[in-house]
Amino acid sequence: MKITNLHTHVLEAALAEPFAYSRAWYGTRMAMIVEIETDAGITGWGECYGPAWMTEAVVKNIAPWLIGADPLQSEVIWQDIYARFRDHGQKGLLIEGLSGIDIALWDIKGKHFGAPVHQLMGGPLRTEVQAYATGLYRRASGDPFRYLPEEAAGYVAEGFKAVKLKVGFGVAEDAAITRAVREAIGPDVALMVDANHAYDAVAAIKLGRMIEPFDIGWFEEPVPPEDLAGYRAVRSALSIPIAGGECEFTRFGFREVLTSGAMDIIQPDTCAAGGLSECKKIADMAAAFGVRYNPHVWGTGIGLAASLQLMAVLPTHTPTSLAPAHPIFEFDRTEHPIRQAILQEPIEHTGGTVRVPQGPGLGIEIDRQALTRFKAGSDAPAGRRRAPPSH
Repeated sequence: MKITNLHTHVLEAALAEPFAYSRAWYGTRMAMIVEIETDAGITGWGECYGPAWMTEAVVKNIAPWLIGADPLQSEVIWQDIYARFRDHGQKGLLIEGLSGIDIALWDIKGKHFGAPVHQLMGGPLRTEVQAYATGLYRRASGDPFRYLPEEAAGYVAEGFKAVKLKVGFGVAEDAAITRAVREAIGPDVALMVDANHAYDAVAAIKLGRMIEPFDIGWFEEPVPPEDLAGYRAVRSALSIPIAGGECEFTRFGFREVLTSGAMDIIQPDTCAAGGLSECKKIADMAAAFGVRYNPHVWGTGIGLAASLQLMAVLPTHTPTSLAPAHPIFEFDRTEHPIRQAILQEPIEHTGGTVRVPQGPGLGIEIDRQALTRFKAGSDAPAGRRRAPPSH
């Protein structure tokens, strides 16, 4: 079997209501989808996290090296592409592009052997995962002290046993909002906070100490991703577990995170950190260091499916326990018109639980009409072509 063609699909959809996290506003949602064709009639699908137009350019430049290659040799392809671009692509856009390619190759592999990706990666430890609701962003109008607690309570009513709140809007306001949300969801629902690296270590520690009484499941990205010393300072000062890593790449990047003792929980994005091949290596490294792994998930149904396939094989957080703690799945509840529309069968939750797709490959089928409907124009003006930042 040989790769015969590679296509990219940049998708875009306007939002009914903009929303913000600590560093920017979203008015649209975008996605960059990778489609790889083979001479056996098998097509694989992947997704790239990051600025869509820029990751598309990366994938298009990698494509000539893929034509004629055996798609079953995903590890060979990964190593070859990484080595070719090592001088300039150890992190960031190159790895995000490679991630989408790698996911598509695993999709082909699973379809070729008639098995879900998780079966080819060693077999599932679980067939369903507990999900937490990601939402609680800021809106352009209204009182956040009213709409955020109401939104959080709505997720609990849907059956979610954990929710994540966006912070990073000022220490005092963050602390007050966290209190309000905790009161709205009660003591038995897990509550995590995510600053999207809005603070330095001094401010993050101050906030962390103010919200410690609210039983916080983790404090995500309290400081910038480059500041591992800051992560260590925050971690040593607080009882709250410290999480991060959505802006880190490959086993080499996470080697520094793990050896430095910077985080209690790492959160590689499968569509960014190197794809399924690399994220399984990162997960095994994390297990060796006794660090928990909960993937960052922020994309379309393809990204959801790839992350679920990986989560099926992730080690438990308490490997020697008769009641092990399992990884928890990030389930984005914000508006994303593309997310489920590109799947013929959407990935949904039932009472806060999401089943791992069991079909061949990623276990999903793509609705090509949706690819056409949400296609972004390549002649878009510069302002529109600036992809929204990471979440």
